[in-house]
Amino acid sequence: MSILSITFHTIEDRIEEWDIYVENDLHQMIENLIDVEKYILSEVHSDMINEGKNTNLFLLFDNDEIRDQFMESELVNLEERIAQRFGPEVMVFPTFLNPKKKRF
Repeated sequence: MSILSITFHTIEDRIEEWDIYVENDLHQMIENLIDVEKYILSEVHSDMINEGKNTNLFLLFDNDEIRDQFMESELVNLEERIAQRFGPEVMVFPTFLNPKKKRF
């Protein structure tokens, strides 16, 4: 199993538009991803965030190779679409999670 966590940070002024985008466009893009069978799309609530909003996409892949392929193609496409729509007002932070121990 290979895991990728992608956090999207949205500035305060674009939250309403971002929420609509997440519900419609982003969710549909995720559903259409070929190599992604399991995911969690979440709003992030934290006492540490005072400005803007974070959304997280947690993706589970069968192995590191599929995750790497996703990073090279699908994530690039996703980032380009978000940049075209929101510019620098939505930042994308991918994070590789490499489990040391797990129980699913």
